[in-house]
Amino acid sequence: MESYLRERLAELGYELPPVPEPAGSYVPAVRAGGLVFTAGQLPLRHGELLYTGKVGGAVTPGEAREAAAFCAVNALSAVLSLGDEAYGGIRVVKVVGYVASAQGFSGQPQVLNGASELLGEVLGGAGVHARSAVGVAELPFDAPVEVELVVELSPG
Repeated sequence: MESYLRERLAELGYELPPVPEPAGSYVPAVRAGGLVFTAGQLPLRHGELLYTGKVGGAVTPGEAREAAAFCAVNALSAVLSLGDEAYGGIRVVKVVGYVASAQGFSGQPQVLNGASELLGEVLGGAGVHARSAVGVAELPFDAPVEVELVVELSPG
């Protein structure tokens, strides 16, 4: 599965990064039965935030969509960090996204489409999911977007 994800992401212009280091006392992902829950992932590329600031302010909605896609890539990396267990595939069950929103900005669903569309392009039907898009006042390190996934692992 990891080699497929790497290849598919490369076709789309993304690189599957090493799992980002936690910024606190938690782990990037936890498996519970057949489900994996990721910690919230920020839009990091090569260890640096892609953008900082609030969406609808310093960050445009288009930039935030791009940031959400990077969050999804980092979340997939977190899922794969549990690679010591054999599985044949993954299906995204739920995406929760948080958007640091400037006053009056209400386009959180469109921002989170960046993550949802990337997951669909990478995983096809297995990337279709339920989703929550939440506007918040602040995110860690002044990130504009944070995304977490719940995925189901299928036996190998």
